[in-house]
This record gives sequence, C-alpha cells and structure tokens, in this order.
Amino acid sequence: MKPFKVHSPFSPSGDQPQAIASLCENLQNGAQFQTLLGVTGSGKTYTMAKVIEQMQRPALILAHNKTLAAQLASEFKAFFPENAVEYFVSYYDYYQPEAYVPGRDLYIEKDADINDEIEKMRHSATAALFERRDVIVVASVSCIYGLGSPHDYENMILSLRKGQSYDLQEILRRLIVMQFKRSDIDFARATFRLRGDILEIYPVFATNVAIRVEFFGDEIERISEIHPISGHVLNNRTHVAIFPASHYVTSAEKLERALVTIEEELVERVQYFKRQNKVVEAERLAGRTNYDLEMLRETGHCKGIENYTRHINSTLPGQPPYTLIDYFDDDFIFFIDESHATLPQVRGMYGGDHSRKANLVEYGFRLPSAFDNRPLMFEEFETKLHQAIFVSATPGPYEREHSQNIAEQIVRPTGLTEPEIEVKPTEGQIDDLISQIYTTVEMDNRVLITTMTKRMAEDLTNYLVNNGIKATYMHSDIDTLERVNIIKSLRLREYDVLVGINLLREGLDIPEIGLVAILDADKEGFLRNTTSLIQTIGRAARNKDARVILYADSITNSMQEAIAETDRRREKQLKHNAEHNITPKSIKKGVSEHMANLTTKDAELEEKAGKKRRKQLDIHEEIEILTLQMNEAAANLDFEQAAALRDRIAILKNEA
Repeated sequence: MKPFKVHSPFSPSGDQPQAIASLCENLQNGAQFQTLLGVTGSGKTYTMAKVIEQMQRPALILAHNKTLAAQLASEFKAFFPENAVEYFVSYYDYYQPEAYVPGRDLYIEKDADINDEIEKMRHSATAALFERRDVIVVASVSCIYGLGSPHDYENMILSLRKGQSYDLQEILRRLIVMQFKRSDIDFARATFRLRGDILEIYPVFATNVAIRVEFFGDEIERISEIHPISGHVLNNRTHVAIFPASHYVTSAEKLERALVTIEEELVERVQYFKRQNKVVEAERLAGRTNYDLEMLRETGHCKGIENYTRHINSTLPGQPPYTLIDYFDDDFIFFIDESHATLPQVRGMYGGDHSRKANLVEYGFRLPSAFDNRPLMFEEFETKLHQAIFVSATPGPYEREHSQNIAEQIVRPTGLTEPEIEVKPTEGQIDDLISQIYTTVEMDNRVLITTMTKRMAEDLTNYLVNNGIKATYMHSDIDTLERVNIIKSLRLREYDVLVGINLLREGLDIPEIGLVAILDADKEGFLRNTTSLIQTIGRAARNKDARVILYADSITNSMQEAIAETDRRREKQLKHNAEHNITPKSIKKGVSEHMANLTTKDAELEEKAGKKRRKQLDIHEEIEILTLQMNEAAANLDFEQAAALRDRIAILKNEA
C-alpha cells in the first residue's frame, strides 16, 4: 500500500504537537478511549490527519450529519491526495420507512429517493477496504445500520486475469448472482453487456470507466478500461476485480439454506397467529413472505431483502448485525467527531427502529427476524471501539469518564482568540440585531443567528429580507447537496445572514462569520445548555473581528458556565500570543476547499439546486414546503402524515 502522507504547507504548531504526541503514544500503549478536546479553529482535523500519518493505520471518522461528513471528507482528501479517502453516508435523499398504524389499519410501504451518486460512493468505500490499507472513510451514523456480511461480499468478488481461461457462461451467471443486470442498450452502473466474445462490465462504484474483457476462445486475451459512452480505451489492465453490485449478496449455498430457514420461521409464525385466532395476520404474512421467497429463488434478490439478513448471514436471533465497521481490520483508528452530539445520536437509534418494527411484526407484515435488520445497540457499538478517539470542543460525561487520556488543544496556531461575548436585553433585540448586521456586513463579514423555533427562523428571515438584508434560513432536513449549496452561497456572499434553529448541527466552518447572535439565550434547555452555547459561540472563532451577542433578560447557569469557559480559553490564547509575539490573523480558506468534492457532478447538481430555489411559481414553492413537512413528519415517525404529504406532492408534480 501507499503510506499515509499528509500534504500541507503547514507544520504542527500551537497545542497541536503535544496533542499529536499524546494521542499517538497512548494508541501505541493500547489505550481504548481517548479524547481530543479541541476548540473551534485549533486544527482538530489536521491533528487527526497527523495521527493517522504517524500511526500508518486505516481510519474511520464518524460524523453526526451529512454536511459535517462532507466537509470532513473534503478536508481529508486535501490532506491525503495519494491515499483513498472515501465517503459513506445514507444514500436516501428522502426516506419513508415501512410502517403500520393499527388505529387506522393503515399500512405504509417503504418509500425512498435514492441518491445514485452517494450509493456509488458507499460501494467505493467498501471496495477500497478490500483492495488496500491506506483507507480513510468519513461516515455518518448510517454506518451503524445493518449491512451485508463482509465475508460474503469478499467471497463474491469476481477476479479476472489476462491469459487465464474461464467459462464465459459461468462468468455471466456469477454477475447475475452479484446483482448485476444485463443491458445491451442502457449501459449504466451495475450492468453488463456481451457482444460476441467481448464482455463489458460497468462497475457499481465507477465514474465514466467501464471494464472491457476480450476473449479468444476460453482465454482472456485483453482487459481494458474504457469510456462507457465513447468506448475509447483509457488504460490496459492485466487483472481486474469486479465487486458485487449490492452489499446483500451471498453464495448459492447460503441462499438455499436461508430459503429453508425463512420457510421454517414462516411456518412457526403462521401457526402462532392461528393459535391466537389471528387469521388475517396469518394469511397476510404467508402471502407476503411466500412472494419474497419466490423472488429470492428466481433472482437471488427481493424488495426488502435486508429484513432477511439474519437468515442470509446465518446469524442467531438478537446477534449484532454486520455494519460498515466490520469491513475494517481490527487495527483501524475510530475517530468520533463532535462526540458530544454523535454519541447521543448513536445511543438513541436502536429504540426508534425497534418500536416501528414492533407493529409490523405484531400485525403480520414482517417475520420476527426483521427485528435483526437494525442499527447497533449502544452496548454493541461500544464493543466495536477497539481504539477510539473522541473529538469535541465540549466532550460530554461519557467521553470524560471513559477516556484514559484527554489531550487539550486550546491554543490556535493562527493566534485567534475566543470571541468577546456581550449580553444584551431582549427588549428591542430585533432592531439592535439589524443594526449589528449592517455593521458586520460593512466589514465584509457574515452573520449567524440562532432562534428557538422553526417558525421564528422563517419569520425573522422574511423580516430581514423585507428590510433589504440578504438572508436565508436552513433546516437539517434539507437534502445534503442543498445544504452544502446554501453554505457555499453564504461564503460567496449571495447571502449575508444565515438563520437557523440549531446551526451548530450543520457542521458550519465558515471563516467569514463576523457575528453570532443567539436569541433567547436564557431559555434553558437542549438548545441553550452549556454545551450548545459553547459550540455556537465557537462558530465565531475563525475571524479575528468576530463577536457574539447573547440576547437575554437574565444570566442562567448555562450562560455563566459558557462565558467562563470561553474566557478561560481566551486568556490562555492571549498569554500564548504574548509569549510568542503572535498577531492573530483570520483564517483564509478558499470556497472550493470548504465544499466537499462529493462527485464529478457536484457543479451540475448544485446549479440545479440553485435553480430550484429561484423558481417563483406557486406550485414549485408548495412542493418544496410540502417536501420539508414530509421529511419532518418521517423523522418524527409520523408515518401517516408523511404518506399523505407524499401523495399530495405526487399530484402536484404531475401538474407542474
């Protein structure tokens, strides 16, 4: 493999050298848990990169949302251009899980919009883990959801070598089992076509590169990389490995065994329903499951195949599912970024999934084995943390209690201090805020405003726009590429103000921020606790002229603690600056460096997203509003409402 090598014009400075040394020493000594307590702007990502370089071990970086994951992937790609930096997040732009509402006897079928580009990158990540060791995967918490067995995935890889003899018909059968589709007309990802003695395969994770295999009799005469449209040869190969088109692939023997055990469970469950005099449930389950069994026999796949993974993987009831983490070797380093937010999110994922499936199983829509298609329980997740480093400016109780080492990174190489904080009364806060916005914008800086509710964010944005201020708001359920586009637009000054409820969730890393305004700062709760306040204040720590205003009528304990911790960090930085004669300088970062290079089609996708926002026709505005409401309903497990909104959107799209 190629060694991990960081490419950067900078060398470690400030608190970075001691943090890197401390983390690496404890990794070498076998420490299971460590914490990197790094303030915003102290170069935590760079420190992680240098730890990977020094340890020369694969790494998984876990982020709590797609936007933050995209930003991290972009930064790691810049640090490691010679190595494999992969991106693994949920491939759903919209996801309505399968559900049943007993009160209305309403079954809601699984519905999803799959992002083809992100699906491709997921396959690229798993393929890279089998091909090389110099791999860094940046993932969202979707990586703790069940995935196909890595052993079956590896065993299904098709290896072809120039000069070797093969049975062409057997290769075609193998591709079908690997979930490739034969298509002589529409040659796209995860398809193949045969023209005489020439077999062309479009790998599932490829971008504008297909594989051409030319036979002479049974012998492979030539292997080439070709452009899938023009057919031009791009490169010649002596060997190629074709990876499965699905993570849920298995051998014919395992599939046959799975068919038997699924039928056995079905018989047992139907008998259970009949003993309970639940004839409808028994008939429903038999019909649905037998249809799936027939599809599995004929094609090796069925809709909702993930619900049968326990049978396919031959695992026991209640056994932890295979996840992306199992695709790594045991010596990988697990970085959990923004751990104060990521760990609670991981902790809560299993409960919501289990409660939804309970109705499906109880009313005969799914076999009980569907419970094993799930995210990891937190206790199971802990067993996967062979060596983990929690990364946060505000580590929570779990990190502090479990870490054998806490490496502080408070001093910034740039000399930037924590922003000064001013507390102002709520009376007349909007008029004062507008005045502060004008002052900030005149200095060519941007403004972040956090509110308590979505309605207040929308109303405030409209009010600012009506006063001639270029403002927009952002919600966490806006799709990945659209969120990235909004942040980019803010940095390019298409907007001067960004309003949100909990903007620290969005992974914002914007050096142009000159003012952070927190409305209703004295409203104690999740959005205004000590951790949230420190994190939000930190959004202003990349600009030497940045300020923070807390609008409040009293100073709560959370406010007091946040202000005290900010002052402590500020004093330490000022002392370091004085000792080393450092003049603080604002961080300068090109927009292209900040935006994740997710795909070769990013520019096109972002342009489409921009056009979508600029449409003024009522019907398109209504579709956008309903889509946001639908996503919010699905996230809140209000499946009935989400399904009704989905149907209404479909009607409007037909009219558009």
